[in-house]
Parts: sequence; C-alpha cells; structure tokens
Amino acid sequence: MSGLDLDLSTEQAILRDAVQRVLADVDCPDWDLLASQLGLAGLCLPEVLGGFAGGPIEVALVMAELGPALAGADWLSHSAASGLLARVAPDHPALADLARGSARAALVAPETALDLPDAAAGGRVAGTVRQVAGGATADIFVVIAGATIAVVSSTDVRRSPRPLHDGSIAADIAFDGARGEMHNDAAAAAAARDLVLAGRCAEATGLMQQMLADTAGYLVERRQFGVPIATFQVLRHRLADMQLVSLQAAGHIDEATAARAVALDRGLVFSLHDELRLT
Repeated sequence: MSGLDLDLSTEQAILRDAVQRVLADVDCPDWDLLASQLGLAGLCLPEVLGGFAGGPIEVALVMAELGPALAGADWLSHSAASGLLARVAPDHPALADLARGSARAALVAPETALDLPDAAAGGRVAGTVRQVAGGATADIFVVIAGATIAVVSSTDVRRSPRPLHDGSIAADIAFDGARGEMHNDAAAAAAARDLVLAGRCAEATGLMQQMLADTAGYLVERRQFGVPIATFQVLRHRLADMQLVSLQAAGHIDEATAARAVALDRGLVFSLHDELRLT
C-alpha cells in the first residue's frame, strides 16, 4: 500500500507493484529478499554496474512500501552510500558487489547516525559514531564530513551492534584513525543526504497511510452507544487530519532542500498546534 500519490513512469509503476506483491506475503522483509528477490541493492547504481539508475522517486516508492514494516533503514543507508560512492569513485572495485547485494554499504551522515566523526582529513577518519543505520552489517562505510567523503572498509573499524526499539539493529562505529579513501564533492554529499531525507519522508508517509487504514477499519468495527464510532464527527475530523498530514509529506518529497524544509516544518507546526488544541 503506497502512500505516494505521484505521476509514475511505466518503470516506476512496475517497481512499486513488484515491491507491493512481495510484501503482501511478508511481514518484515530481510536483506536477502530485498537484494536477491527484488534486486533493490543496486537501485541507485548505474545500469552499467547492474543497477537501475534510480533516484529520489524510486527510493521514495520503495521506502513508502517498507515503512509499515519498519524495514527500510538499512536498505536506505546502503542505497544512499552506494549511490554516493558510484558518483565520487565510479571505478571503485566494490560497486559491482554492492549492486548485487553480496556486499553492503552504510552511509555515515547526520541523517543516518547520531554523531559525526571527529575528523576526516589526512587520509584518516577518527572518532566514534553512534547508531549508524546499516552499520551492523556493512562492508563499506561512506562517511560524510562536510564536503569531504571518506570511504572506509569495515575491517578497519570497531563496531558494537545496538538493537533499537523498532526491532532493527544499528551499530556504534569506532573509526580509531582508520585510513580512508578521500574525495571532495560538496554537491554529491548534499545529494546523498537529501536522498535519505526524501526516503525517510516517504517512509513516514507509508507509516501514516497504514495507520490511517488501520484506524479507519477500527472506527467501523468499534461500536459505542449502539453505533460505529466512525459516525462520531470529531473522530471523522481527526481521521481527515491524518490524511492531510500524510499527503503533505508525500507532496514535498522531491522538492529542493530549502523549499521542502520550509513546507514540512510548516506542516509539522500546524499538526502539532492542532494536536495540542484537540487533546
């Protein structure tokens, strides 16, 4: 069930439908299903590498479907990291394995972790970064520190798995001055971070649409005073509010960073105001 009301190309519709068909019979898809059965490991990699050359819309479509299962964090981190690596180092030997899913990457950025490394210069990365999405199983870390992008092998770091409340497992990564392959590309770094934001926005939209469907079903089934509570006007208004917020989230996925931030901030402020007023 996709929460995204977008005009899709034929290829994008096929992608969405394929993910929906697979997830219809699976509560929480694992990496093997996403990478092997659906081929999503290479979604953001060029076709010459065996990927699909997908962008924000394709990522958003997948994340909206994975959202209700809370199964998208590791995949999103991998997709953003591998896409960024392909952009700054198109001949990197790991890219083919990343496209197949036999190797996994994780992005280390403010959108995917709680901290940033203390340094990413002089060919080395220092510091400990907490709760890196996808960090527990990554073979390669793509670290964003300002305009600097460092590519670090998992063999050069220490990691401590960290189970999260949603059932996923992140990791704390200690770089300890690990040697990395350094690149300087502020535009590529910003694009990767925006991709994660777009994906998380779509994930939230998918979650809200599932909550909306579950709530609507409950309102019809639950009866009070001899009638379904769906007939109560205040609850119908709250249901409409949920629908409006989810549509706002979907509508700003692919906007420029500044416009998206303003629009989403405004929507969140209004939503919070209504929540405080109605509770």
